[in-house]
Amino acid sequence: MAATPTAAPATTQLLKALANDSRLEILRWLKEPRANFPPQVDGDLVKDGVCSLFIAQKLGVGPPTASEHLRILADAGLIRARRIKQWTFYKRDEKQIAAAKKQLRDSW
Repeated sequence: MAATPTAAPATTQLLKALANDSRLEILRWLKEPRANFPPQVDGDLVKDGVCSLFIAQKLGVGPPTASEHLRILADAGLIRARRIKQWTFYKRDEKQIAAAKKQLRDSW
């Protein structure tokens, strides 16, 4: 179940999303997309997000593997997907990331 925009991610989903080095790397890269990815033909790196194919390439994995990592991050509410033409672009959801940080801090 994906988190709603106003609710913090469920702790189990959040921990699952963060318990993988590749997913943590994706979150780091998406924090500064212009520094980590080449310019895109469709979609602005900051406004629209990064194309999933660029993320897969940077991870050194195939699109299905990258899609699974991105799905887990999206299900936890840490990133958002946006379709432009036939491509899916991903960007961090800073509001949800802040809520997740607070949730983790407060729950321990």
